[in-house]
Amino acid sequence: MANSKGTTIHSLPADGQVYYPESDGKPMAETDVHRDLMINFIEMLKNHFQNRSDVYVSGNLLLYYEEGNPRKSVAPDVFVVLGVEKKQRRTYLLWEEGKGPDFVLELSSKNTYRTDLNRKKELYAQVLGVSEYFLYDPDHQYLNPVLQGYRLVDGDYVQISPVADRIPSNVLDLALRFKADGELGLYNPQTQTWLLLAEERAEQTEERAELAEAELARLRAELQRQLTQQTNNQ
Repeated sequence: MANSKGTTIHSLPADGQVYYPESDGKPMAETDVHRDLMINFIEMLKNHFQNRSDVYVSGNLLLYYEEGNPRKSVAPDVFVVLGVEKKQRRTYLLWEEGKGPDFVLELSSKNTYRTDLNRKKELYAQVLGVSEYFLYDPDHQYLNPVLQGYRLVDGDYVQISPVADRIPSNVLDLALRFKADGELGLYNPQTQTWLLLAEERAEQTEERAELAEAELARLRAELQRQLTQQTNNQ
């Protein structure tokens, strides 16, 4: 049976039980670079939205979008959903959650870039209604430009124009931007700061503590000098 849009709708089995696998048997990422970048983006976004109970950040998680049909699934590398409960999920069932991702980032490779540019792009726009779709080619070989962003307008994706040296995400209120070392990062234009990993945040906190300690030592030395000078002048 098909609906008015021509999409095939599969009815539930008689017992109403459908198994939705938690793994598609595919590796998490094709290379160390892709895997590390995916994990880093998920960590940074989780930390950025840590105080929002209605923002769910995940990646490489099977998202099922047609009830009763386990074949209808996709596993975005990184995705963010606004307006749903923040909790641990084993899979993401669209009909139970009530909405799909608002932001998706796919890390393209030799084996995936054609799918990312075509089938997934159509799926995210026409079926899941993903507001913003970003693609990045860490190898700098398969996408031109290597970083692309699209925003959903009237059911179709329109490429997002860069602002200065970054591509803004209205969904995240952030921007995807290359750092001085060429690494792709997430930038907060409001605070003019980069989103950091836990290790980087710890290092930054330690550096600030060391600077504060050094400043305190300087003030103490200056105070002691002034007291000594006053004593000598008496």
